[in-house]
Amino acid sequence: MGILYLIRHGQASFGAADYDVLSDIGHEQSQALGAWFAAQGVRPDRTAHGGLRRQRDTLEGILRGMGHSAQPEVHPGLSEFDFKALLNARFAGGDAPEGLHDDRKSHFRTLRDTVDLWQRGEIANAPEPWPDFVARVEAARAHLMRDDATVFAVSSGGAIGQMTAAVLGAPPQTQTALQLQTKNCAVTRFVYSPRNCYLHGFNDTPFITADTADRLLTYS
Repeated sequence: MGILYLIRHGQASFGAADYDVLSDIGHEQSQALGAWFAAQGVRPDRTAHGGLRRQRDTLEGILRGMGHSAQPEVHPGLSEFDFKALLNARFAGGDAPEGLHDDRKSHFRTLRDTVDLWQRGEIANAPEPWPDFVARVEAARAHLMRDDATVFAVSSGGAIGQMTAAVLGAPPQTQTALQLQTKNCAVTRFVYSPRNCYLHGFNDTPFITADTADRLLTYS
């Protein structure tokens, strides 16, 4: 059977003009995860990431931490949905809560409700229809699991939550619950064959120790 290690990107730049840049902690997380994989003797046959800079840089850090080189695939199904544009579409008429894009509590509380509306098709001019998002994440899963291999793929919380919920046969609301608890550089693991796919681990951060948790355990 094959194994897919689906990895969330390291900490990015929440509240900055460009979120799609790893923080110093994000770079440290990715290299620490790579060192952990190397210590376990786990090496990928194939690697992939979505089309975002933070995903690419996380995979590069993992490989650097492993002392391993690879030529990754880029698959759009691993990219995150545009949560900033989605929030802006919801509040296009005004009344956006204070701190929508730069206060963590306000942002994530509002995002939960916004994704629920998006899943029900109740946001006009959403940047990406929910069914399209679901379809491209499923296309990524099928592509990554096309053969018997050990695969590393770096994605984001929304896509990871959706792939996990789909494999479990769970309703759309489960995607939101999974997304909002996904840690930076966390590993979700699937084992698969041509006929079956099973979730074998979710949101694991094995590279974090008691000594490093205060610095490396992050969610946004």
